[in-house]
Amino acid sequence: MNARPPEIPPHKLLSTLRGYNLLPAIIFMPTRRKCDEAASEVASDKSQKTDAGKLQKRHEIFEEFILQNPEIKNHKHRRILLNSGVASHHAGHIPAWKLLIEKMMSGGLLNAIFATSTVAAGVDFPARTVVISNADTRGNDGWRPLRASELQQMTGRAGRRGKDNVGFVILAPGQFQNPKKIAELLKAPPDPLLSQFRSTYTSLLNLLDAFGNFPQVREIAEKSYAFQDTARQIDKLKKESERRMWNLSEKLTNNDFGFSIDDVRGFERLISARNRLQEVIPATRAEHRGTWLGENVISGRIVSQGRSGKRFFMVLGVNGEKVTAMRDDGQGASFAIDRVNRIYRDVFPINEKSIERAFMETYDGKNPQLAEPKLSFKMNGEDDAVALIDSLIAALSEPLAIAGGLTRSSNIPKGTNTKLQPPANAGGSDAHRVLWDSWEDAEYLEKHSRDIDYLRSDIWLPFERRAKVLDHFGYLDFHAEKVTESGKWLADVRVDRTLLVGEALRRGIFDDLSPQTLAGLMASLAADSDRNYGDLYLSDELLDVVGAFEDVIYDVSNVEWKFGIEPSEEINLSAAAAAERWAGGMAWEDLVSRTRAEEGDLFRLLARTGEALMQVANLKNSNQRAAEIAGATAGIMLREPVR
Repeated sequence: MNARPPEIPPHKLLSTLRGYNLLPAIIFMPTRRKCDEAASEVASDKSQKTDAGKLQKRHEIFEEFILQNPEIKNHKHRRILLNSGVASHHAGHIPAWKLLIEKMMSGGLLNAIFATSTVAAGVDFPARTVVISNADTRGNDGWRPLRASELQQMTGRAGRRGKDNVGFVILAPGQFQNPKKIAELLKAPPDPLLSQFRSTYTSLLNLLDAFGNFPQVREIAEKSYAFQDTARQIDKLKKESERRMWNLSEKLTNNDFGFSIDDVRGFERLISARNRLQEVIPATRAEHRGTWLGENVISGRIVSQGRSGKRFFMVLGVNGEKVTAMRDDGQGASFAIDRVNRIYRDVFPINEKSIERAFMETYDGKNPQLAEPKLSFKMNGEDDAVALIDSLIAALSEPLAIAGGLTRSSNIPKGTNTKLQPPANAGGSDAHRVLWDSWEDAEYLEKHSRDIDYLRSDIWLPFERRAKVLDHFGYLDFHAEKVTESGKWLADVRVDRTLLVGEALRRGIFDDLSPQTLAGLMASLAADSDRNYGDLYLSDELLDVVGAFEDVIYDVSNVEWKFGIEPSEEINLSAAAAAERWAGGMAWEDLVSRTRAEEGDLFRLLARTGEALMQVANLKNSNQRAAEIAGATAGIMLREPVR
């Protein structure tokens, strides 16, 4: 077992970097909490050196900065920043605070910033040294390894232009450090770019309104960067199909039998159908019986098992080849499915009263035994289908049926599970050779035509499903491929969960709301469903509106399920309560204190809510009353410090 070295305390790490002239530094930590704790720990260490000139300059910049940004005047980290020259920088802080830190760092006034990995992609303040403390980071979905592009962005901050000839990257020891993995990531190519193009209701409505028909919308979707890999696969298949088609044309040029490409492709389909049919015929009675048992041994049925078959069992569940059951004396049992020798017809609910009735009716002969079908019956049915296909093959080329021996009536023994393949030699008639020589190319064309259709549908299917949902609610006419008048104004509502907002607007839910209630409702939609904004209570008015809105969610979700779309996540009621208080006039400091949420998270929630309200405010022609209320509410939401 390889013991991991202990973590270096932040104050000792900073002292060591100073001793080697490696400051200023950006020290990347895995979580927001770690960043805040590290900055506090350094500030509490009295042995840290302080530059009096830089200390004075930081205070001057701070006093000047708060004139335009008063919300940071009493920031909980201001003493750490001003007196110690270190700072915590992550998404939990409000933008004004982060801007101040970036300004001081760029001016050379800070010794270190403790930051999360996401900072590297969004700011431009290089340092002499970058310190990586973990090979993992924490995202929205929990812990995960750093990605190559993330690490390259982080290490790219090392080295100040015009000040450092070289930048330094240091891996700090720790429990979750992995130097080997970091080295691999540094050499790895950048992660592939991911397109943000999505099949949303808004994008579909705007594309259809612009281009006027589904084929052009589909073409635009297929050309998007999001589907470039799929498009490359389709293009490759098309080129190979064209080559195969040319080969096929060459082979059939001037053939003596007048076979066309359609004839050869028809021949291939017949052979493939016959092969598939033969594959499903059970070769033995055991195989046939296993299929029958799998179809009929189900929960709620009475069975018997073993040679004697004297005891009855109620099937409780089937897991693979194992049956879990209750004996007629009430004891539990489990046995292999192939031990079942009799199955009884009726299926009973799994509860105490029904189980007792099931056993009694079976004993009394009221629950008859299922007849196990004989293999010969199955074979005879399959024989008829095979014989029909054989006759079609013979009709396509009589010489083929005679020379190639492809019909059961010639030399394939009845009951034999024979899969037709091209003959090992070119024997047989000339017609036989022409068809089999062309068979492989024809098989390729058929298979890859299906593959191309599947790949194209993979791109288009999400749009088609959404189109059917929009058709159901009257925002577009699916058959006419037209956006309706309702759809035209919905296309302009660029908010999260557009369809829910659109249906709420059409039902008049927004028309008579107070600003506080409307703000709470919109915030519940704009917030991430898993983010917690405290335990504030919703007002009675907001609770009533949420109840009406949940009816909209229920109706829309049912239609989305019907057409194969996963419904939206649940609305966030803690966000609704926080926004309702803010719209009601609560001061920023009080809101932060009451919700106990990170300031940065609150800022983003309220800003996103205000932006969503501004979208609704633009609907003056179609939803005048709601637009007026939304516009007034947006002005309230976007007051200082929310910009």
